[in-house]
Amino acid sequence: LDYMPHRVDNILTSTASAYEGLLKGNQVFQSTRFNERKELFGKLATGQSPHSTLITCSDSRIDPCLITQSEPGDLFVIRNAGNMVPTLRDKGSSELASLQFAVCVLETPHLIVCGHSDCGAMKACLKPENVESLPYLAEWIQNGSELPGKVSEEAPDARLHATIGMNVRHQLEVLRSHAFIRERLDSGQLSLHGWVYDIGHGSIRELGPSSSDDR
Repeated sequence: LDYMPHRVDNILTSTASAYEGLLKGNQVFQSTRFNERKELFGKLATGQSPHSTLITCSDSRIDPCLITQSEPGDLFVIRNAGNMVPTLRDKGSSELASLQFAVCVLETPHLIVCGHSDCGAMKACLKPENVESLPYLAEWIQNGSELPGKVSEEAPDARLHATIGMNVRHQLEVLRSHAFIRERLDSGQLSLHGWVYDIGHGSIRELGPSSSDDR
């Protein structure tokens, strides 16, 4: 029974080391990449002008700048569980506040919803009983609650794959329901895009309006 304290100590030591690694990593960044790109970071210190707004999942395996090879300042990134967009009934939403700022103030011409393979939020949408003990998450996935009823595939992997793509399309429709988005779409100031990122292959699949024309 006395092995548990030692195990806890080992875990704490390991996590502390990981945290220290973050601070050391910043020191390395300052002495290498930052110094190499001082002009760029000097410009970014006074403002931003991203060309795209990217709504993606909070999943630790998704690094938007890495997978698109974007520079700092290129992407305005909004992240949450399941890359979801709240509906009009949600007030005080961080996602909607960020979206409005990106679209109306920064005037980014591209707005992208990026889902990903093996998405835990989509698994929760398919089996909400698994997150009943997590009330905040259980409430949040209501933004995708209608998806499981639209998925006909019987194999679990196929159901998850279909749900991930369907969720991206659903969130694009939710975006179109917001007046400040729709106005800019109608005027040609903004274009919407749907992506699914495959973690195991590193590839992005661009979604068409329906499942039959994915590219």
